Amino acid sequence: MTSKSKPTKGRKPEKIQHPDSRVAAQHVRRAARKDRLADLRSKAKSKAATRLEFYSFIQSRLPPDSTYLSLPEIHAILAVWVSRHGAEISLEQTARRKGRPKSAKETKLEEVQLREVENYKTGVEIPDLTDRDMLQKFRQWDMKSLGYAHTLRFIRVSSLQQDMAVVSRPPTATGHEANDDEAPQLLDDQMDET
Repeated sequence: MTSKSKPTKGRKPEKIQHPDSRVAAQHVRRAARKDRLADLRSKAKSKAATRLEFYSFIQSRLPPDSTYLSLPEIHAILAVWVSRHGAEISLEQTARRKGRPKSAKETKLEEVQLREVENYKTGVEIPDLTDRDMLQKFRQWDMKSLGYAHTLRFIRVSSLQQDMAVVSRPPTATGHEANDDEAPQLLDDQMDET
């Protein structure tokens, strides 16, 4: 009796493709797209985590008895946020011997701090804490996902113009940024004509 190898169930043997063939190019494009999408997903997760960290920092610094915040109070919270890495940077500087280059951690912290200072100068978007209702909604947020953020009104504040805040994003019921104001108005106009 001769022993036969068992056939693989449900699988066809893989064909070896020529590197310059059309099918090989499709595989390369498919793999490149997969990598690109994975990279975009990781960047989106990182950005969402950074925003959640920022919003939870603001939420942790809210005075417990206040019903709304004034602009100077908001700027005081943001000043603490921007300078929060100062102690770590100074520790890294004192730990470094004279004439030695900066550590990777110190360089990274300085870059983060510089970027946040620059963002604060140009204008940073935060929930509208000057409004009682928005502050109450912001306190109710559990900070687990950004899905709740669309129900809040956001304002843009800047360190250069501390007496001014501009509404940058109004709250939406659906979470979509689209402007749906025009459609109901058109429907009302058409109904008036008939």
